[in-house]
Amino acid sequence: MNNLSSSGADMNMCFVVPVYKHGSTLEDVVVSLLEFKCPIIVVDDGNGERDRELIEKCAQNHKEVILITFEKNRGKGAAVFAAVRRAHKEGFTHIFQVDSDGQHDSGRCRDFMALAEKYPDSIICGYPEYDESVPLARKNGREFSNGWARLVSWRPGIKDVLCGFRIYPVKPFIRVLNTSIYLNRRMGFDAEILVRMLWINTGLVNEAVHVTYPKDGISNFRMVGDNVTISFTFARLCAGMIIRSPLLLLRLFIRKIFLTGRDL
Repeated sequence: MNNLSSSGADMNMCFVVPVYKHGSTLEDVVVSLLEFKCPIIVVDDGNGERDRELIEKCAQNHKEVILITFEKNRGKGAAVFAAVRRAHKEGFTHIFQVDSDGQHDSGRCRDFMALAEKYPDSIICGYPEYDESVPLARKNGREFSNGWARLVSWRPGIKDVLCGFRIYPVKPFIRVLNTSIYLNRRMGFDAEILVRMLWINTGLVNEAVHVTYPKDGISNFRMVGDNVTISFTFARLCAGMIIRSPLLLLRLFIRKIFLTGRDL
């Protein structure tokens, strides 16, 4: 589904898969994406020797993989930022971010890509549909971030800000990268990049994706440290929201009066 056509313009999409401590699941994730005929930018975010060997083997096995390697761990955000800059350099118009742990249902990719074709200027933002495997603390804790994101963006339609299953239009993403003094490069990245892209009036479409938490799965989320970092991120965003409030309020009014369809 590469080179999708929308509104007379070519949509050239690639996948972006940041990898840290999930070398053992990467092969299955990449194989699940091959049917969509898109290049796959894999970022080795400073993995240890065993994971790095698995990542390099996956890249060697599949010509669709473009491998970026960090010598030291920089964080999920830094990995995605590097991939977006590479995608922009290669001429891709959209990136489809997919986590490397295999928790998301890749069968939903085609539906997300169809939405990106219909709404090419919008973020197609996944929100999780959990099964019984989800840790209750993780499920309930997400609402803290979701509530703050709705507040600082003036976008009450946000359903989830932490899900790593999204399609981004590249141009506004690059604009945020080039104009932001500081961006969270670790676990707060998903929330901050979404808010900042909404601040520059990027569209938003929410779409469900099924999420499974394997019993032996490896989580990179640090319950205390990452929650503290995310809290500081929203404190910075709150300050930015105050400055932008008149414009955000005007946009909210316009959307309520004129906007129809899935784009919120």
